[in-house]
Amino acid sequence: MTKTILIIEDEKDILNLIEWHLRAEEYDVVKADDGIKGLELAIKNLPDLIILDLMLPGMDGLQVCKALNKNPKTETIPIVMLTAKGEEVDRIVGLELGADDYMVKPFSPRELTLRVRAILKRLEQKQEIPDETKLKYRDLAIDLESYRVWIQEKEISLTVTEFKLLLELLQNKGRVLTRDQLLDRVWGYQFDGYARTVDTHVRRLRQKLGDEYADAIETVRGIGYRFKE
Repeated sequence: MTKTILIIEDEKDILNLIEWHLRAEEYDVVKADDGIKGLELAIKNLPDLIILDLMLPGMDGLQVCKALNKNPKTETIPIVMLTAKGEEVDRIVGLELGADDYMVKPFSPRELTLRVRAILKRLEQKQEIPDETKLKYRDLAIDLESYRVWIQEKEISLTVTEFKLLLELLQNKGRVLTRDQLLDRVWGYQFDGYARTVDTHVRRLRQKLGDEYADAIETVRGIGYRFKE
């Protein structure tokens, strides 16, 4: 089925440029030039992915991101943020609010479409483990077919990226995975400066897992992360 991408961007030239490249990849495109309209379209259309600018009229990108992740209908939709060079703090806040990835303006439209494709591929991928569709760690249970996670039978809401990150760490428990390895295996690419993305997602994953399991993900200073045996 054709995937639908919602672009929320107030700069007309950038909006049209992104739209052209996405349509060239045969995606359906929905557009909004302000935050309020973008949020309304997201709830109405439930797109497969959202490209979200941070600086928007009406409602800024961080507010839109927060609203999307509070709404059960839209909380699992992947978000790629577009930010200016000087907005590093906003970028980190956006990742902590639930964005899956970010790109800094000016950016390559080709690179953006590759990121979109990688994220949508993660959505479609199913982990194939013979004769086993669930993983367990103490009271933590993971269903590989439905991408769902429970702790003591209470379901934990994770984004697809958070789920893939948890799964990668758990399937390699006891082994140290570098940030570059996690970028390659979970995000599907490596770029300079994106190690901070891994750190932010690990911090968000720990928060969602709660105190009992947060310490199961160990930081190996200067290298990466390890899931405890």
